[in-house]
Amino acid sequence: MNKTHPPSNVVLIGMPGVGKSTVGVLLAKALSKAFLDTDLLIQSNEGRRLQDIIDADGLAAFRAIEERRIAELNAANTVIATGGSVPYSERAMASLKADGIVVFLDLPLDELERRITNMDSRGIVIAPGQTFAGLYEERMPVYRRHAGIRIDCAGMGHEGAVRAVLDALR
Repeated sequence: MNKTHPPSNVVLIGMPGVGKSTVGVLLAKALSKAFLDTDLLIQSNEGRRLQDIIDADGLAAFRAIEERRIAELNAANTVIATGGSVPYSERAMASLKADGIVVFLDLPLDELERRITNMDSRGIVIAPGQTFAGLYEERMPVYRRHAGIRIDCAGMGHEGAVRAVLDALR
């Protein structure tokens, strides 16, 4: 007999600069879970910075690497901070949702733009010539579609976002 069980992982999605990695570490500590940052995992496995992969191999190749690495994950009882482009991959999101609740950390564009100071070196999956505002508009429906929980982080620091996620998970 199969018993249903609550998802053991908490998967954070959202735009670059929203604080997925920082909130993820704090949330993992509060929930007594492990922490995994998929961007760091990719860098470690590929032996290159994200921006170097994008510059050398292109956006499509980076997305393929990202999808493969996430589909290979075997995480349990973990807070997973994803790269901002992960929700474009249905395969990656299906894998993450198999044992995880997806939490969309949502922050208005103007607050994100104030936080992002290293667009050219950060490893953001953005098409040549596309603006950050254009990327924001493109990604919002994708994040909303995959979110099990949406946290409005407007005006919140990282600690406030952690409290809001904890409240939403109860």
